[in-house]
Amino acid sequence: MKEIFYDWGGANVWLFHAINDVRFEWLDGVMLLGTGLADHALFPLYLGLLALCALVVVNTPVPDAAQYRARATRWIAVIAVFSLAYLFDGLLLSLLKPWLDFPRPPLALLPGAVNVVGIPEYHHSLPSGHSSFAMLVAASLWPVLNRRWRMAGVLFVLWVGASRMSLGAHFPADVLAGFLSSLAVVLLVYVAIQQLIRLIEIRASRFRRIS
Repeated sequence: MKEIFYDWGGANVWLFHAINDVRFEWLDGVMLLGTGLADHALFPLYLGLLALCALVVVNTPVPDAAQYRARATRWIAVIAVFSLAYLFDGLLLSLLKPWLDFPRPPLALLPGAVNVVGIPEYHHSLPSGHSSFAMLVAASLWPVLNRRWRMAGVLFVLWVGASRMSLGAHFPADVLAGFLSSLAVVLLVYVAIQQLIRLIEIRASRFRRIS
């Protein structure tokens, strides 16, 4: 099973080298920045910026009260999804990484075959935590992003994924697993939040009719 779903018949290592072997003078700085922006420790900063954007948008005057309620509800839902998905995604990673305990490229490949930038890591490769967090940010904010910002979100996710391979920290399969696991968590939390919002709206509508 590992040969099919992780090794991809050798393509996993081949793709890793295709990215990791490309070296430019300025490339390491760009990749380090991408990885740095997807650090889980930045969650409070991203949450604060998201809350600030929500306050600005929600307090923008609109002529229709129903439109205002819909806008406010959408932003509250996004903040809730981002916060809850972060908690569940962190829990999932904390279980999967030590349980699977896949070796990282410096340990899995021959000595000197990997270009490592920064402190080398050797264990808990699957899934990639930075790739997971990048997807978490983009997927959580997706409902309130316009077309231009959605494109920026996609590029951010790809940038972070490429940075993990370029810096010698993860294989492509680790990055893909991080993307998919985080996306699944966000979608499940999003569906649950939407169901909760519908339930609240139904009960509020019944209360107004009774009143």
